Amino acid sequence: MKDTRILKATKENFELAKQEILQGDVVAIPTETVYGLAANAYDEAAIQKIFEAKGRPQDNPLIVHIADLQMLHDVVSEVPETALKLAKAFWGGPLTMILPKNDRIPDAVTAGLDTVGVRMPSHPAAREFIRTCGVPLAAPSANVSGKPSPTTAEHVYYDLHGKINTIIDGGTCEVGVESTVVKVGDDSVEILRPGKISINDFLKVVSTVTIDDGVFTKLDDDRPVASPGMKYQHYSPNANVIMVEGSLSDFCRYVSKSANEKTAVLVFDGEESLFDIPCVTYGRRNDSVMQANRLFDALREIDRREDIQTVFARVPKQEGVGLAVYNRLLRACGFEIVSMEKAVIVGLTGQTGAGKTTVGELFRKDSDFGIVDCDIVSRTVITQPDVKARLVEYFGEEMLLKDGQIDRKALGKRIFANEEDRIFLNSVMFPPITVQINKEVQQLRQKGYHLIVLDAPTLFESGANIICDTIVSVLAPAEIRQERIMSRDNMTAQDALNRMNAQKDDEFYRSRSEFVIENADSPEQLNAQVERIIAVLKEKINGN
Repeated sequence: MKDTRILKATKENFELAKQEILQGDVVAIPTETVYGLAANAYDEAAIQKIFEAKGRPQDNPLIVHIADLQMLHDVVSEVPETALKLAKAFWGGPLTMILPKNDRIPDAVTAGLDTVGVRMPSHPAAREFIRTCGVPLAAPSANVSGKPSPTTAEHVYYDLHGKINTIIDGGTCEVGVESTVVKVGDDSVEILRPGKISINDFLKVVSTVTIDDGVFTKLDDDRPVASPGMKYQHYSPNANVIMVEGSLSDFCRYVSKSANEKTAVLVFDGEESLFDIPCVTYGRRNDSVMQANRLFDALREIDRREDIQTVFARVPKQEGVGLAVYNRLLRACGFEIVSMEKAVIVGLTGQTGAGKTTVGELFRKDSDFGIVDCDIVSRTVITQPDVKARLVEYFGEEMLLKDGQIDRKALGKRIFANEEDRIFLNSVMFPPITVQINKEVQQLRQKGYHLIVLDAPTLFESGANIICDTIVSVLAPAEIRQERIMSRDNMTAQDALNRMNAQKDDEFYRSRSEFVIENADSPEQLNAQVERIIAVLKEKINGN
């Protein structure tokens, strides 16, 4: 058993801990997200000590931490242009990018993959310690594998005392949940693990953001994963955690019916008075930043109560860093959710000119479906004073009509011809559009709709796909689409082609959709496809 010590984050102590790193040992270090258990990323024997101390599965890759951009080139074999843009926007900070690794990084770090997760923390002690060591540091969270991540040096000591020699105390972690992990594409990112940096943040830098299925669902045991936090049950206290989805009154009724003497609740600040059983809070209901900061401490507080065997948890909003809080709770409860609000949200999207509007009208004719028309939402958002002011400042007053409103036709022509303009427009429009979409979905739920369609031409680009249970994409051959656009919008062939080229290809939609409607034949065939999908959705909501 090792004599574990806690050292303050000073230059002198960095020099002491540096010797341990360079001699092949591990050191727990602070970051702005959670505490990490660090080892020399080039030293395979040292990396094995991380897995041994944590009890971590060998097929769960590690993230490599660097002090500056120069060190990035010591870790990866190439740095794509999109990665440089993301680094400029978010480093140092809680962003991990999956990039091609170079030969110096051992397979033990990457679980045998040819990619490696890299991030540059913003915590000054972390950056200074990495510089002092002179090597990149591989560092997962400094806890027993599967347990809540540590946000204080005391948490690390509780989990790992006797297993490691040194913990550097840099105070309480500012963010409280692990970094956002993304797979970098061409002007796009795919979120593998959500964190503080959100979809809306990314849309200010890239044009497309998607989310891996592993954020919301349990992955197959044999699937390789490029990011930590995707495969195994994580963040779990000893008690069994169950999320209860629904209103506060629904939650109270469920707890009243299901609780016993060994039950506790994990709720938002101010809700404690509603319960006569042990309560642990993790922040204000509408403050996702506070929830992220307090979640792991709350889960550890539950662990300190040996009499608690079951915890019913309130569900956070899945917006901004709230998506990360939801993801951590989802994994803490092993994907066990009780839904008090049975509803299926259908994302309806597709390529311009493919006939999505026609399909949307067919859904509207069925009274069982509530519809959120995201084009109408967009038309409303663009009139908001703050949105309009930002667009006029960027695009100029020539984008205004005589009545002072934005000329949407002229704006569309410009952004479909210029990618940089399109990225800016998305960064301004998508955040308020997402807020309004969520409001309208909740209103439809309150009206009793159990089948809700988001009719959204930019479903994936806006990130609205994350709230959908199933996705329907409408596709058609390129030549048919071009003719339809030219006829519908009175466009030239080139303008129609520009609009088409600004969208993703068929494979993008096919690979992300449960249902694909091929709209190249007769109206009767189109109707038949939609009717089949409607029948399947109704079976789903009825539990058949």
